[in-house]
Amino acid sequence: MQQACLSTRDLSVGYAGRAVVENIELSAAPGEILSVIGPNGAGKTTLIRTLIRQLEPIRGSVLLDGQELSCLPGTQIARSLAAVLTGRPEPESMRCEEVVSLGRIPYTGRLGILSAGDKQKVAQTMALVGVSEFADADFEQISDGQRQRVLLARALCQEPRVLILDEPVSYLDLKHKLELLRLLRRLAREQGLAVIMSIHELSLARRFSDRVLCLKDGRVDRTGGPEEIFSPDYIERLFSLDAGSAEIFL
Repeated sequence: MQQACLSTRDLSVGYAGRAVVENIELSAAPGEILSVIGPNGAGKTTLIRTLIRQLEPIRGSVLLDGQELSCLPGTQIARSLAAVLTGRPEPESMRCEEVVSLGRIPYTGRLGILSAGDKQKVAQTMALVGVSEFADADFEQISDGQRQRVLLARALCQEPRVLILDEPVSYLDLKHKLELLRLLRRLAREQGLAVIMSIHELSLARRFSDRVLCLKDGRVDRTGGPEEIFSPDYIERLFSLDAGSAEIFL
């Protein structure tokens, strides 16, 4: 495996000084998808938000290319790490192209004026993600699946090496779930992105993940490849399911 783009060291995450998950050791290498799974309340979103500096660690460190995230300038982080969070953000009165253009802020300076190169990058990224046709559409008026692609394009416009997503397929129907995850896998392979995502859909995590990190009872319960994680016996234990019921979800 290549050297990790993003890793943690003795990381504990939580709120108001109280740890939700402790002693997290994870790493994400270029070209791979690391999925985070576990029961509701296990700390998946808390971990994601700590990795992108929305929350301060309770203890330990998040490392970007071996350097502590807390010691790096914000612009350097924004040029290396991008995030797509769960929810339905609705920028007011913005065209989709304008939303995607926000991803160039780490490169435009204080005035936020796009150069010809920035505009070209926006156009190229929208084409890559398949949202060029929505460039002039009102972001509030397009479908949830289209919004997710626009937000993904905005993140990719930062030209990150690490892409972090919190439940990226939560509001999508099955067709759009598959399309988005196929796109993420292609981007990871072709652009060497390290992708970290929390996800509830076990069958999709099994299909699209290279490695899986499992959270339960305030700790990392197991980390491994899909073939190690998605056995019926282990999934039943992880999610406290009745014996014989895991195959429904796999």
